[in-house]
Amino acid sequence: MEITASPRRRTGTRDADGMAVTSFVLGLVGLLIGNIVLGPVAIGLALLALRRGTTRRFRAFLGLGLGIADLVVLAVLVSMDRTWSWGLF
Repeated sequence: MEITASPRRRTGTRDADGMAVTSFVLGLVGLLIGNIVLGPVAIGLALLALRRGTTRRFRAFLGLGLGIADLVVLAVLVSMDRTWSWGLF
């Protein structure tokens, strides 16, 4: 008889992997639009994915870095324009 990992454990890892990828995508999109919302969400998802033991650690760290970059870009743009809203053009 073969003993396999419980379905819950595999699902938890898949969930963490999905969070890592989602964090990366949101951090990347947040550099262009919605960085005030997408940056913190990307940071939170990356930290949660790392805490849950994702196998996609590199993507989680990229999501974390991009989420932080989103907030840095927002801070720079706010300090330059003295407003919370900005556009590409």
